[in-house]
Amino acid sequence: MELKHELARRFKEVILDGTFIANTNYRDQLEGLDWKLATKQFGNLNSIASLAQHIHYYIKGVKDAFREGTLTIRDKDSFDFPTIISSDEWEVFLTVFWKDAIEFAHIVEQIPEEKLQEIFIDEKYGTYLLNIESMIEHCYYHLGQIVLLKKYFFRND
Repeated sequence: MELKHELARRFKEVILDGTFIANTNYRDQLEGLDWKLATKQFGNLNSIASLAQHIHYYIKGVKDAFREGTLTIRDKDSFDFPTIISSDEWEVFLTVFWKDAIEFAHIVEQIPEEKLQEIFIDEKYGTYLLNIESMIEHCYYHLGQIVLLKKYFFRND
């Protein structure tokens, strides 16, 4: 299997449909989750919704950079979202999240193998390969937080 296909498969696993690494994925954790629970705060920690929006921010931003050749997202803005205040808003967010994740994976599958070793946008960001692998790792990091928050909330409601 070509590396680009393996990277796309691993990305889809953490977001859409896998269970190999964490025995779950974002779709399993977020679909069917009540918006009130998704936005519930636990102390000063980020809510489940904030964590999901944060991951989506990077997926969409890097996806757009792959297509357009410019990176417009900034770390300082990666948790700056309007609060979700209804079930409809939560469902719209999830629909867009899944759509952008599918598009991201598709773009990764189309990247020429030699491009994986090329610089992504600017030398300070490393290669395309580094950015794709980092995206996958970043997704797993916050998926773990979401799982822990859900376990806490379901145990203490």
